[in-house]
Amino acid sequence: MRAAYREQYCSPKEIRIKSIDIPVINSDEVLIRVRSTTVNRTDCANLMAKPFIMRFVLGLFKPKLTVLGTDFAGEVVAVGSNVVSFAVGDRVFGFHDTGIQSQAEYLKSKEIHVHTIPEGINFQQAVASLEGAHYAYTFLQKVKLYPNQTVLIHGATGGIGSALIQFLKKCDLKISATCSARNIELIKSFGAERVFDYTLEDFTTSGSKYDFIFDTVGKSTFGKCRPVLKDTGVYISSELGPYSQNVFFSMFSSLMKKKVKFPVPYSKKFTIPFIVKSLEDGSFRPLIDKEYSLEQISRAYEFVASGQKIGNVTIKM
Repeated sequence: MRAAYREQYCSPKEIRIKSIDIPVINSDEVLIRVRSTTVNRTDCANLMAKPFIMRFVLGLFKPKLTVLGTDFAGEVVAVGSNVVSFAVGDRVFGFHDTGIQSQAEYLKSKEIHVHTIPEGINFQQAVASLEGAHYAYTFLQKVKLYPNQTVLIHGATGGIGSALIQFLKKCDLKISATCSARNIELIKSFGAERVFDYTLEDFTTSGSKYDFIFDTVGKSTFGKCRPVLKDTGVYISSELGPYSQNVFFSMFSSLMKKKVKFPVPYSKKFTIPFIVKSLEDGSFRPLIDKEYSLEQISRAYEFVASGQKIGNVTIKM
């Protein structure tokens, strides 16, 4: 089978498409033919081991996994003797953010990382519904939301931001957001009342105050956002922040009036059912930017690493 392969941490240009053996499953695993996968910010971090702290999970000197990829959508083609939840032919999707070797024609996985794709959702939509929406749901669980509260989503066209704004739309909140000029109408259609063009406007100087600021791209800081938070407002970022400050702020948040919360991811046993339900009732549709072939995967990584993507970038197998 063909797979996106690397032996060392490297740049996108150094990824190779290599022919390797199809994985052999154990009794508690399934073999999946991958139909679609994505390249996301986590994939870029796993490829290059940036920030450095990721090496303590991925492998200190070289990566433990040589095949890239964190999420997948496809079909079950074989099941182990102890597998009870899936059968050959099932349409399935899933992800594992430290790597599941999904940028390949086949992968093997334990049942815990595999979920059934809802009816009416194609493989591309399914795979684009995973990682960003998973983290968006985590943001929601870190706060208590009430009608008419004010929320700002910084980076509303990203994989996390575009999912989060759709989830928040159901909560009867007053939503503001940031994005580039060309996406303003799109973000308004998702539910934002006010949209800042981040290339021209700085939301931190707008004079408005918010109950919550969700920085879904990690491009701001608590210090910059603090003046536009209400007295008991909360700041949450998808990134560690300079010198990992968001982790330290969150540890002492109980001593602060305006708080920082760090979105340690929720278990997928909670997030995936929520995502599936949202797909089924039509309240969530993933935002998809571009689709590449496996042979174009270096270009896909370069595009995602540039920070220019909106929503998700998918790879058609």
